[in-house]
Amino acid sequence: QVPLVESGGGLVQAGGSLRLSCAASERIFGSYAMGWFRQAPGKEREFVAAITWSTRYADSVRGRFTISRDNAKNLVYLQMNSLKPEDTAVYYCAAGTITTMSRLGAPDRYDYWGQGTQVTVSS
Repeated sequence: QVPLVESGGGLVQAGGSLRLSCAASERIFGSYAMGWFRQAPGKEREFVAAITWSTRYADSVRGRFTISRDNAKNLVYLQMNSLKPEDTAVYYCAAGTITTMSRLGAPDRYDYWGQGTQVTVSS
């Protein structure tokens, strides 16, 4: 079973909204912190948001994006509103055994990664 599978990406106009979903295996979902990262062409992978018992957001998305989880369905969501062209990237779901909030933004703290889903925001 693939540990993490993202869905929900697509093409949207600036100012629009998208909701990404990440399906996780039950073993992972119950024990791991869940995060979203993104990578634009020619750029490094960057932190977007994460959720454990609390949430954390990158400054660039705070107030526009919301991360949430559905424990009954083993799903993590990333609701993205007021999208901007600079949000264009491949978005990845990740899971890691992270217990310190300050470490949630570090990609190397995550053990499992999804295959990514493309989000394109046109101007």
